[in-house]
Amino acid sequence: MPKTFNVLFLCTGNSARSIMAEVLLDAMGKGRFNAFSAGSHPKGEVHPLALELIHKNRLPTEGLCSKDWAEFSNPGAPRMDFVFTVCDHAAAEVCPVWPGQPMTAHWGIPDPAAPEIPSEGRRHAFFTAYSQLAQRISIFVNLPLTGLDRLALQSKLDEIGRIGHHEPVA
Repeated sequence: MPKTFNVLFLCTGNSARSIMAEVLLDAMGKGRFNAFSAGSHPKGEVHPLALELIHKNRLPTEGLCSKDWAEFSNPGAPRMDFVFTVCDHAAAEVCPVWPGQPMTAHWGIPDPAAPEIPSEGRRHAFFTAYSQLAQRISIFVNLPLTGLDRLALQSKLDEIGRIGHHEPVA
């Protein structure tokens, strides 16, 4: 029976990018992955535009919530195989020690909810972040995870994080 991998997406607020990544991996991973998300300073709610975009893409929104990353470093928490930071703030913070030495990578995505983004451009920013996450996760789920040694896999994960910030053709 093939291994099911646990993946944690981290962002400071756990209200948009990490939540969208969690939902996308659950959908694209076809049961090969258990996706989770958390934040160092969770906002306590999922951003309404993230929920709207997830819903428009016919993906489930029930049960989504903003969680503290400490929840995943406590005894009894699922053991992670992969931990990805999706925002620069979380990547710069001192993360908890994750049991089991999971593979880690930084997949920075610009914050679609950043205060400097004018309200009329906010939906476009969310679409761009969602599209970038979808592209990276699509590549990730198609990697031969059990066929690569740890160093080669780390190189691939880092490479995915460097994928350009261009928009897909609509």
